[in-house]
Amino acid sequence: GSRNPNSTKVQELVQHSGANARTATIAEAVAGAEVVAMATPWGVTQEVIQSVGGDWRGKILIDCTNPLASDLSGLTVGHTTSAGELVAEWARAARVVKAFNNTGAGNMADPNYGDAAAAMFICGDDPEAKKIVGGLAKELGFDVVDAGGLVMARYLEPLAMLWVRLAYVEGLGPNIAFKLLKR
Repeated sequence: GSRNPNSTKVQELVQHSGANARTATIAEAVAGAEVVAMATPWGVTQEVIQSVGGDWRGKILIDCTNPLASDLSGLTVGHTTSAGELVAEWARAARVVKAFNNTGAGNMADPNYGDAAAAMFICGDDPEAKKIVGGLAKELGFDVVDAGGLVMARYLEPLAMLWVRLAYVEGLGPNIAFKLLKR
C-alpha cells in the first residue's frame, strides 16, 4: 500500500518485485490483507493508521516502527510506553506484534552470518499472532526470540536504537546483527 500507488517510484518498484506484486492505496491494501506490516517513519504512523479508516478487527499488524527522533539522536517514547503500545491503541482490535524493528534492511535480505542466524526479537499479547509472525521471521532465516507481551516493546525499541547507533554513528556499518546465545 502506498499513499500514491500510481507514482513513478512505486510503479518502478512493482516492476522489479515479481509477477505477483501490485499497487493499492493503503486502505485497499489493509482491507485485503490478513497480515499488515507497518514500516512507516514514526512521525506519520498515527496518520497512516487513521487513514485506513477501516476495521482492524482480527488483522495481524506487525509493528516494524521505531519512535526515533528525526536526527536519530534517540527515542521519542520509551520505558513508560512504546511505539508498539501506541500502534495497538491507534489500530484498535488489531492483533499487534512488534517485530522486524531491531535490525537493518541488509539483514532482512540475508540474516545469516556463517553458521548463525541473526536474532529477531518479537513481542505481542496474542499468542496465535506471535506464532504467525514468528513463522514469517523464521522463513526469512531469523532465529526468533519471543520476548513476551507487547509491553516488552519498551525494551525492543531501545535495542533498535542501539543497532542504529552502532551501525551508523559508531561506524560498525549495517552488516551487524544481534544474536541470543543459549547453552
